[in-house]
Amino acid sequence: MSKHTVHSSYREKLLEHLFVSELLKRSWCLDRCDLEVAKPEVDNAGYDIILEAHGHTRHVQLKASFQGSSTPKQKVNLRLAEKPSGCVVWIYFEEETLALGPYLYFGGEPGQPLPSLAGTKVAKHTKAEHTGKKAERPNIRELNRGEFTAFDSLEGIYTALFGAAPAPL
Repeated sequence: MSKHTVHSSYREKLLEHLFVSELLKRSWCLDRCDLEVAKPEVDNAGYDIILEAHGHTRHVQLKASFQGSSTPKQKVNLRLAEKPSGCVVWIYFEEETLALGPYLYFGGEPGQPLPSLAGTKVAKHTKAEHTGKKAERPNIRELNRGEFTAFDSLEGIYTALFGAAPAPL
């Protein structure tokens, strides 16, 4: 069994920290240093981190897959749409080094709400009930990879999240 499976929680947290670190570095390089990062105490509203920069606040649900993964879709909590400028960032990473990129993005322009999830498929639990049936998860929707916008660089995902950087402070 690979360490990616055995230590999946560790890896998830590590990738989150690496992503936030890269965003902070981008803010630094733009001579802005205005990126703020917060975490929810409870994970029940569909987002993992809150990011604010250039006057835009983002509630971000993070997803991750290793480069070359055949994962075709991700599950998104409907409550994310209740947040102003909610979005999903799907981070691809290199399996051995954990280098980040490319990035996939599902969300509106900065300041705009999450695009409608109406018509998207209701997700099902991964494990079946005792009858063998997989129950639906009414508050979770499945988004196909093709519904995301791809960015090869951190600069691209940073701009998708916060818009073009204003002049340095």
